[in-house]
Amino acid sequence: MAGKLLSKYVMSGNKVEIRKTARQKLSGEKPKVKVYLSQVYDILSEDRIEIIMPTEKTKIVLLPVGAEYDLHFYSTNGVYQCRARVVDRGKRNNVFLLVMELTSNLTKDQRREFYRFSCALEMNSRALDGEEVEKLENDGMLDDMLSEGESLKQSIIVDISGGGLRFVSAHAYDKESIILCKYELDTGKGVKEYEILGKVLNVQEVQTKNGLYEHRVQYIDIEDGVREEIIQYIFETERKNRKKKK
Repeated sequence: MAGKLLSKYVMSGNKVEIRKTARQKLSGEKPKVKVYLSQVYDILSEDRIEIIMPTEKTKIVLLPVGAEYDLHFYSTNGVYQCRARVVDRGKRNNVFLLVMELTSNLTKDQRREFYRFSCALEMNSRALDGEEVEKLENDGMLDDMLSEGESLKQSIIVDISGGGLRFVSAHAYDKESIILCKYELDTGKGVKEYEILGKVLNVQEVQTKNGLYEHRVQYIDIEDGVREEIIQYIFETERKNRKKKK
């Protein structure tokens, strides 16, 4: 049971990830996680919720009655998660809906895995110098505008999430280096520019294209509001892309 937390933290219109983890393979290989993007339609009670049926390649996904999924809600208060079971499917006001019953308590989501959205966004970046890294470690922040007066290198973001991004470029940063990522997103309230610090987790040369390097970056020192804006951008862009394909 969810207690009385559901209606306090989740409301109609909130974005939601429906996540299904495959069974652990005998080989020990990490199981794949299937993620569907959807939206809360209505709160029926403190342990029952209506969610718009997700779509995949313009087709409605009929999640089976009785199946359990992990739900991750993106509310104005942060990200919350719970376990829920599909108990019914139906249609109301010409909207195809899933009725889901919560089978665990709603908790604040502290995970570091986010849905990754494939894209092609221009980005400028540079590595922080030793003095900047030291100040960041000591003070936890940098006062000055990071890009001001500094030369930035061009690259292309190929996927983005609330936790980080992946980009390709003609230059290679050192693994573990701290870099400034500067890019623009159309948030629905107009185009907004972001300057976010990230830690380079992995660097490798693109096998199919000599001279290009792929970087995987995890955000650091990112404000919750900025993270939520990025997640909102992903959901809204996914929704627009699905409409275009219909």
